[in-house]
Amino acid sequence: MKKETDEKKVVANRQQEQKVSDLLNQSNLLSKQYNYEKAVQLLETSKLLTNEKVTQRLSQLKEEQASLKTWQDNLKISHLFFHSLIKDTKKAFDGDSKQNGYNEYMATISEFNHSLEQLYANQYVLVNMHDIAEVKDGKMICKEIRLPEGKKPLVLSQDDVSYYEYMKGDGFAANLTISKENKITNTYTDDEKVEYGSFDMVPLLDDFVAAHPDFSYKGAKGIIALTGYNGVLGYRTSVSEYGDNEKTKTEIEQAKKVATFLREDGWEFASHTWGHLNAGKVSMEQLKADTERWENEVKPVIGNTDILIYPFGSDVGDWQSYAGNPKFDYLHSKGFNFFCNVDGSTPYWMQLGDNYLRQARINIDGIKLQAQMTNKINVLSPFIDAAKTWDPARPKLQE
Repeated sequence: MKKETDEKKVVANRQQEQKVSDLLNQSNLLSKQYNYEKAVQLLETSKLLTNEKVTQRLSQLKEEQASLKTWQDNLKISHLFFHSLIKDTKKAFDGDSKQNGYNEYMATISEFNHSLEQLYANQYVLVNMHDIAEVKDGKMICKEIRLPEGKKPLVLSQDDVSYYEYMKGDGFAANLTISKENKITNTYTDDEKVEYGSFDMVPLLDDFVAAHPDFSYKGAKGIIALTGYNGVLGYRTSVSEYGDNEKTKTEIEQAKKVATFLREDGWEFASHTWGHLNAGKVSMEQLKADTERWENEVKPVIGNTDILIYPFGSDVGDWQSYAGNPKFDYLHSKGFNFFCNVDGSTPYWMQLGDNYLRQARINIDGIKLQAQMTNKINVLSPFIDAAKTWDPARPKLQE
């Protein structure tokens, strides 16, 4: 009888130790990503709070939390962006009519991975737009970002994550999907052979954050900017382009599942306009028609977003305030509060309006890498070393 009782105690102790270990692992991941509020709350509300290891870790967490520094100025935050990543350089740079475009505006997987490693080494931490500011009572208000001394917030985004039809067979992934292991992955087809893996920014960044959780502020990943004319995320979801049929409906349902997964995993979505419009040049009527298409065909798939990333690096205004700008007034009335253009001349540019936040982005691609290496620009130097990043499989750009 005593032996049986002792065995039960041993089993109970092991179960208790496992529960403590699981709890501490959860709190440690939260703290590694600077979410000390949740880490502390997790331990303080746990039934295991009386455990010595838990109380010791709670004390450590509070000390670490107190040592964090508030980022000095939320209008001094950089934003980098990529287009679709090249998996197979031989197919992308094969001398056809599309090679120059890929060479100028795309980066390779190698270049993206080297960029992540350097950004991490240079003490950058990923934040989402909604970590920077929020709308309260109709006013855009900056939020407090607290990080260890020396860490710097950074926004990362990717344009045109629709896996356009014109890219088929040119060495790019085909879509984003959910694997059997419940992870986001890419599908890649090479001469009828299908591969699944990390072949574009989203799964590659997911992999990097899993290995380096302190690269992410409270689980933030990046912004996925979507058009709608070829569908979204590699699924042909546009009813106006592909018809209101069973195939399109199936594609829509598949895309919805992927979009929900991405949102729950720290990714944000942005409108890139339905038809990849130059918002600064088109008429108000064209802008309205395009926005309605976005609302009808993209929003139901990916959910609400209040972020607009302008195609072509355009903008509906110049550097001055949006106040009194009719295109801004219209876009804001449609729910957009965050607006991103492109400015490759400075490490950061932001503008806080009464009811909006505007941020400039810097592209990392063939054009910028070569310009940096030939000393024509220096804007990438706070982030990466262009020469170390450049993929030798990339042809030299035409001057």
